[in-house]
Amino acid sequence: MTTIIRPGAGILYMKVGKHAQESLADIIKRKSEEIKKAGFSMWGYGGNTCHPTTMVQPFAEDVQKSGAPIFLCMQAMDSKHEAEPLRAHEYSVDGLNWQEVPKDINVLGSRYALMIKSLREEDHVLKLHETRVAVGPNAGRVGSRYIKGRVDKACLLVDEKPELANQAETSDININLVAELVDPYSVFLRDPR
Repeated sequence: MTTIIRPGAGILYMKVGKHAQESLADIIKRKSEEIKKAGFSMWGYGGNTCHPTTMVQPFAEDVQKSGAPIFLCMQAMDSKHEAEPLRAHEYSVDGLNWQEVPKDINVLGSRYALMIKSLREEDHVLKLHETRVAVGPNAGRVGSRYIKGRVDKACLLVDEKPELANQAETSDININLVAELVDPYSVFLRDPR
């Protein structure tokens, strides 16, 4: 266990790689510069397993009530994401009220974004069998039974007392990149043009 991945911690897990025709190394460099200039950045993503208002925001708010930070723990993977690198021009916390994405921030080819205030390359091991899905219809499900197939992200709680199983679990995940989330945690994106 580490100081980030420890019993009782709430983490957002995500597989990451090439996105909108940009390499992960280039994304990391660009996002780090955005944090230096604007004090935060927006990490774009898609899919419905981490919907802003029904999953990420409620989860992050619960974790923050305990006074603990919430971390985005990312696993690097090979990706062939070739979507057009279209820049989002507006974001919304609730999907109703929109505001302009700051000029120093570029979030490309995404429906949603996580709001991050730090980004660093670190090595951690996440034992998915020692986590549980924190919110949504799969709440309580063991992480290793949830993160499968096309499911590549989740709001997870690290178990205080992991479930005992009759078979050996081999669900250790190497975390390569860590970001700290900042309020409002996750937002909707659009390009109204």
